[in-house]
Amino acid sequence: MSVEQPLWRALAVFRLLALGYAIMQYMSAADEYRYPFGGWAVMGVLTVWTLLTMYAFERPELRGWPVLSVDLALAVLSVLATRWLDDPARVAEGSLTLPTVWSSAPVLAWAIKGGWLTGAIAALVTGTANIVERGEIAQSNLHNIVLMMLAATAIGYVVELARSSERALARALQLEAATRERERLARDIHDSVLQVLALVQRRGAEIGGEAAELGELAGEQEVALRQLVSDAPVDLEAADLPGSGIGEDPARQDVRALLGRLAGARVSVASPGTPVLLPTPVARELVAAASAALDNVWRHAGEGARAWILLEDEPDEIIVSVRDDGPGIEPGRLEEARAAGRLGVSQSIEGRLRDVGGTALLTSIPGQGTEVELRLPRQTPALNGRG
Repeated sequence: MSVEQPLWRALAVFRLLALGYAIMQYMSAADEYRYPFGGWAVMGVLTVWTLLTMYAFERPELRGWPVLSVDLALAVLSVLATRWLDDPARVAEGSLTLPTVWSSAPVLAWAIKGGWLTGAIAALVTGTANIVERGEIAQSNLHNIVLMMLAATAIGYVVELARSSERALARALQLEAATRERERLARDIHDSVLQVLALVQRRGAEIGGEAAELGELAGEQEVALRQLVSDAPVDLEAADLPGSGIGEDPARQDVRALLGRLAGARVSVASPGTPVLLPTPVARELVAAASAALDNVWRHAGEGARAWILLEDEPDEIIVSVRDDGPGIEPGRLEEARAAGRLGVSQSIEGRLRDVGGTALLTSIPGQGTEVELRLPRQTPALNGRG
C-alpha cells in the first residue's frame, strides 16, 4: 500500500468532522441569516460531496485533478455564498463562513496530491475567497491564510519526502531481489555447468590431441561464465523504474559489465566494486577501443600471450589499461603500418577515443610487452551531454 493512502483516509475523517462542525455552527446561527434555506442548501451540497469524496479518495484512479478541482471550487463557492446568504452586518463583523474549517480540506488534498507548491496555490485561492467574502483584508483573514499556507506547505513537503523514501525502499527491495536471484543462478551454474566445463578442460588436457583443443575452449568458456555470474547487479539508482520492473537505463551503461565480456582464459579483467556509468555511446566506444587493443594482442603477440585489462574510476577521468606479456612492438613499426595504410591503432583505438574526447597512449618495450592506456576525462562534451 502506498504511503499516501493513510493520508487520504485521515483527510476523509477530517472532512467528515469538519462538515459536522460546520453544520452545528450553522444550526446555531441559521435564524440570523438573510436566506437560511440557501444556507441549508449549501450544507446539503457539502454533505453529499463529502460522502462522494470519502468513496473517491479510497481509489487512486478517482482522486485525480478533475475531482480535486471540483473540490476546491466547491470550497471557494461556499465561502463566497456566505456573503450573499448571511446578514451583511454579520459579514462585516467577521462571522464564520458557511463551510468554516471544511474549506481547508481541499487545500490539504491538493498538498497531498501535488506537493507543497500546489498546496500553497490552493491555500492562496481559498484565502482570496475569504478576503472577497469579507470585503476587506482583515487581521483574521490574514491569520487564516497564513495558517493554511503553513499547513499546506508542511504536509506537501512531508508527502514529497515520503514518496522519495518509498521509491528508495522499492529500489532497495528490487536490488535485494536481483542479488538473491543472481546468487541462486550462480549456485546452480557452479553446481552444474562450471563443473562440467572444468572436467572437460582437465580431461582434454590429459587425453591430448583434438581433445586438448576442446578442453582449452571449455576452459575459456568456464572463465567467461565465472566472470558473468560474478558481475555486480544492476545499479538501480541509474535504472529506469517507472513502476515495479527492473531495467537498465538505456542512456547509460556500466563499463564494468561491458569489459567483463572480454574476459577469458587468457584475459583477466579488474574493475572497481561500484558501477562505472557512462553514456551508452561513450561506453561502447571505450570498450570497442579496448577490444581492438585485445585483437592486436592476439594478432601480434602470439598464441601463448596473456592480457590484463584494468578499469580505474578516478575523480577527474576514467582509465582503461590493456597490457600484454608479448614480445612488444619494435621501434618504428607503427609508423610503417600507417604509411602502408594499416590504420588499426590510429583509427580503431586512437580514433575512437578522440571522437569521445579522450586520448590513447601506447607504450611498448621490446621483449616486455605492450600497454595501451585509454583515458577519458570527465569534463568532456560527450559526458556532459553536449556531444
